[in-house]
Amino acid sequence: MAGTENVTELVITGLFRGAEVQRACFVLFLPVYLATLLGNGLIVLTVSVSQSLRSPMYFFLGYLSLVEICYSSTVVPKFLTDLLVEVKTISFQGCLVQIFCLHFFAVVEILLLVVMAYDRYVAICKPLHYMSTMRRQLCHGLVTGTWLGGFLHALIQILITIPLPFCGPNVIDHYFCDLHPLFKLACTDTSVEGIIVLVNSGLISLFAFLTLLCSYIVILLSLRNHSAEGRRKALSTCAAHITVVVLFFGPATFLYVRPASTYTEDKLVAVFFTVFTPVLNPIVYTLRNMEVKIAIRKLWGRKANSGMGK
Repeated sequence: MAGTENVTELVITGLFRGAEVQRACFVLFLPVYLATLLGNGLIVLTVSVSQSLRSPMYFFLGYLSLVEICYSSTVVPKFLTDLLVEVKTISFQGCLVQIFCLHFFAVVEILLLVVMAYDRYVAICKPLHYMSTMRRQLCHGLVTGTWLGGFLHALIQILITIPLPFCGPNVIDHYFCDLHPLFKLACTDTSVEGIIVLVNSGLISLFAFLTLLCSYIVILLSLRNHSAEGRRKALSTCAAHITVVVLFFGPATFLYVRPASTYTEDKLVAVFFTVFTPVLNPIVYTLRNMEVKIAIRKLWGRKANSGMGK
């Protein structure tokens, strides 16, 4: 591997300087990460066992929550550990693994959001054909396609990084490994690689966001022909999805649809993107979806009764 001939370990600068500030960040971010695991894990469990959540919409929601757990776990555990140590390091191979997993799960989530928008389009605009269109085989195929798309995207990112020579320095100006901060350490011009990243990451986010925007414009226009109750239920479901789309694509577009910079704002946006967005998604979906809330109450009620019967 050409990239590891000299540099075998990278030093991470972190988010903030100062031991007290970092300890405060640890106290803040640890509960957020635990809430991410608990909230998304609860949705995965509820969708898996609840008989009332068998529609394709909840099938995709379960996978979205699973991806949120994996995505957050790619960055946050290492980030939390680094907040407690003075010198933050990661091996070069570990850095590449983190980059691969980060981009893999991010693109899987992007594609899942597009799939979920298509599901809502069929359900609202073509309700009579919904069950025949969104067959189980198609749903499984769409999910498989999201994982394959994420893998190919992440593989391209790694393949353009591995040949680069890294002969020093080895200090990465971020709190986790990502492509732009790593490219700055290469002992060669990386402008071509930067353009590839812009196309591969930024344009995927931008085009997916525009696709989602157009699909929801069509959905909202079609709601004019529905009854008041039908509009209310459809808007409730779509509002949750649109909220999640904005929370995800806003920071993603800021980070990847423009040339890299060294501004601290990039790190702060990345914190929202990697730490806070995954914990907000289950909150958004459970607060705005009565069926999910009822299923969670039934699940916990069944567990409580089972515990009392022992």
